[in-house]
Amino acid sequence: MVFSRGDVSGHDDQTIGTYTLSSQRDMNVDSGTDHQDPNLNIQIVSWDGPRDPRNPYNWSLREKWLLTALAIFTTFITMMNGTIITVAHEAINERFNISDANFPHSYWPVTSWAVGGGCFSLLVLPLMEDFGVRWVFLGTYLIFLCFVVPQAVAQNFATLIVTRFFAGGCVSILANTSATVIGNVWDSERSRNVPVSLYIVAYLAGSSIGPVIGAAIFQALSWRWIGYVQLIWYGALFPMYFFLFKECRGIAILGQRAKALRREGKNAYTQHEIDAQDQSMLSIVGHSASRPLLLFFTESVVFVSTLWSAFTVGTLYLFTQSVEQVFADLYGWTPSQAGYVQSAIVVGECIGWVLTLFSAKLYFDSASRNTEMPGTPIPEARLYLAIVGGVFGISGGMFTYAWTSYPYLPWIAPAIGLAMVGAGSVIVVTGISDYVVDAYSKYAGSAIGIIATGENTLAAFLPLATMSMYSTLGLRWASTLLAFIALALSFAPILVLIWGKDIRARSPFMKEAMVEKRRKSFDSV
Repeated sequence: MVFSRGDVSGHDDQTIGTYTLSSQRDMNVDSGTDHQDPNLNIQIVSWDGPRDPRNPYNWSLREKWLLTALAIFTTFITMMNGTIITVAHEAINERFNISDANFPHSYWPVTSWAVGGGCFSLLVLPLMEDFGVRWVFLGTYLIFLCFVVPQAVAQNFATLIVTRFFAGGCVSILANTSATVIGNVWDSERSRNVPVSLYIVAYLAGSSIGPVIGAAIFQALSWRWIGYVQLIWYGALFPMYFFLFKECRGIAILGQRAKALRREGKNAYTQHEIDAQDQSMLSIVGHSASRPLLLFFTESVVFVSTLWSAFTVGTLYLFTQSVEQVFADLYGWTPSQAGYVQSAIVVGECIGWVLTLFSAKLYFDSASRNTEMPGTPIPEARLYLAIVGGVFGISGGMFTYAWTSYPYLPWIAPAIGLAMVGAGSVIVVTGISDYVVDAYSKYAGSAIGIIATGENTLAAFLPLATMSMYSTLGLRWASTLLAFIALALSFAPILVLIWGKDIRARSPFMKEAMVEKRRKSFDSV
């Protein structure tokens, strides 16, 4: 499961007066201290100069990394909730009289979880931006805890499906408010590179390691204890978040300062509060939901990126079904044993993270070859390693997974294929996210939002076809089909590399982003 990552980049559609969040550093320089609006007699609250210590960009490295580590850790452990129960499907089926004979009905709780994440990330998250990170995070975390309880004590199958829908929605908010931390405290592309890559590997690895953790709990206890153990560790972590997870969103910090001044009798407001007075909640929701759809249907880059990233994430969720089917048929393994082997995917994802650091070097080195904007990295350079990861990682891994699926070969052979797919998935998703953010700048939040919706959709429904596909085509040809699809999607971005400059010239959204980059480049000289 992958959720909207717009704020990771530091770019989103929220504004502070006339300043976008991505140019908060510029706002610090230009705004200076609080000033009076001569026409409205309102004191406009802003930062106390470029070195205001309350500005998250000016926090110490220790403060930044502490909050970033909490955010990444939260993403990792909450994403486990999506797939952790998949290894216990036989016991759940037996308890609730559910049959997987003709259709994998036991996967519906995971499907509802993914659908909930897609709905909340597209519609609810934009409404959360004005309330700050800390209280949204803590409030959502408590609600999430409430929906973990029924997952352990459910007395019917419908309860699992409904409560996991809302649990998935809560995780989407937790993951995204956590991602917001990175954009709010790291103020440059170079400083954000490692935190962003760690965040992406955390939410992919969190989903992949769910069956591994679930298998250990289920084998030692029972399927209900999968819910009980989650409740214990999520509950035990809440005090740590309460005391250490502090507010880092500039809009919210300035808003708190404005409220304090109003309590002293001053007519003080932030520019964001003034601008927001003319916007209704309905218009904000409509605007937030419509732009991602507009980009998807009018921007070829967004369309291809959505398909590529969605298939990549959907494949990781497909493994929660296919691995058990493959390893049970080949080696007679139990669901718990098949759950353990999915740790190979996590190992591959960690390897993929290391390779993304090399991808960042290729990107920054491209600045010396940029004739369009000398000194600025070429956006398409983000895709160099992503294409390699798609061809040799995801597609190559699926071919390996397919044609090592023979009972006379050791289990480690198909497990290597799983690791290759894991590595490729991190490289591809990171490359797509970084490229879209660079190419669309202030519209990146909307572009990433629709990509995340596509990822949630494939994660929800692609695994439902797994049992039928592997039974009909066979273990090897079903994986081969997926490998060819991955190969086709990996070659499509090569066209973006060849005609990237022309594509950006024809796109009104990309052209506006390039104008903004030129302005910033000129201002920095």
